[in-house]
Parts: sequence; C-alpha cells; structure tokens
Amino acid sequence: MQDAYIYDGIRTPFGRFGGQLAGVRPDDLLGLAIRTLVERNPFVPEHFEDVVAGCTNQAGEDSRNVARHAGLLSGLPVSVAGQTVNRLCGSGLAAMIDASRAIRCAEGELYIAGGVESMSRAPYVLSKAENPYARNQTLFDTVIGARFANPLIAEQFGSHSMPETADNIAADLSLPRDQADAFAARSQALYQQALERGFYDEELVPVEVSQGRKLPPLQVAADEHPRPGTDADKLAKLPPLFSDGVVTAGNASGR
Repeated sequence: MQDAYIYDGIRTPFGRFGGQLAGVRPDDLLGLAIRTLVERNPFVPEHFEDVVAGCTNQAGEDSRNVARHAGLLSGLPVSVAGQTVNRLCGSGLAAMIDASRAIRCAEGELYIAGGVESMSRAPYVLSKAENPYARNQTLFDTVIGARFANPLIAEQFGSHSMPETADNIAADLSLPRDQADAFAARSQALYQQALERGFYDEELVPVEVSQGRKLPPLQVAADEHPRPGTDADKLAKLPPLFSDGVVTAGNASGR
C-alpha cells in the first residue's frame, strides 16, 4: 500500500452565526477554497481524481452533493468527481480519511478533501401532508439537532442536542464546570498566540461579500469567533445553558 500525504491546505475564515459570511452560500464558500487551492499549486486540474467534502446539514443550499457542486463552481473539469461525507461534527475529518484511504488502496493519486458548513443559511423544512386533508405538517429548524426524528430513536436513545449531550458526558465523567472553563480559556489563548505569530496567514483565503450596489464588497479575511482576552474568570460568570449543567455559551465554543 502506498502512503498518502497532505500537500497543501486552505480555508475560508470561520464566521459567527448570522455574521459577516451569513450571506454566502456554502457551495460558493467551498468552491472558492477549492479554486484558490488549485490555482496556487502545480497540479493539472484534470489529474484530480475526486473532491471529497464533509457536510453535516445537506438540507438546503448544500445541494445534496455539495462536493460535486463546489468542484464545478471552482472551475474543475466535469470529469473530476465529487462525493459528500456526513459524520456530523467529524465530517471534514472523515472526508480526509476517505481520500487518504483511497490513495492507499491505489484508487487514485490526487484528491481534494475537506469540509464545509453554513449554519447561518440552514433552512426551515416543512413535512409533507400524510393525507390529502392533513393539517398537521411539522416545521423543523435544520440549524441543529435531528429533523423528522424517528420516535423509536428518541425513545431508545434520546433526542438531546449537542449542548445537552455535552452536559451528559460531563456528568458521566464527573467533569466540573471550572475544568470546562479552563479548557476553553486555554483554547482561546492558544489561538491568539498562533494568530499573532502568523500561523494562519498561509491557510486563510479572504471571502468577498456583496454589500449591495452602493457599497464596495466586504473583504472577510479573519475569523470572527475568537474572543481575545477571554479567561477562566470571565467564563465563570456565564450562566449554564441548562440547569445544573456545565456547558455555557463560552466553554461550548471553546471546546
């Protein structure tokens, strides 16, 4: 079996929910990243075997197969295939593993792999009527959690959201609130140190966001999520999301 290597990597900035990138479609975000990656490397576009992209939502503009659509939007030849991987929060990593496995199995030599998501643009979805006169259609917000969940799954395994699940894990492992806050504060500090030494300079591609006809496009070139100066004392003042829980708006994002 041959070895697989990561040759280069690039990404668009991380945006906040409803933030500066909320007006940009996820397939356009991934298409921009792929186009920039291809342009700055010496490989012939026709030599790429596949685009493998992780995506959790796939409920709207993710286009069912966002990897294929983003590859086409990037300018890759139609002959370069695309497949979308869904392992929820591990989707991007799963895509990387899938691509590396394919290389090791000699199914191809050159792949583009990564992930994309825009929770800001996740749509509402409405169930279909079960009969011609039904008046019980259900509306779901696809931003987080299951939609059209099977009652048997909920009965046997629960239907908790990610923050609730994090609280469950903290309880199972006896993790106190102060440890969660300390971990989040350390994460913020390490990010700031890396930012100041230019660690992200080569991997970030700016995104041009339209502001209408009368204003120039906005260049989004930096992550929106970091909170410089965050420390455990500040995090300790935030209320938990759920009663007797350890997860807050501060340490959830820090993890």
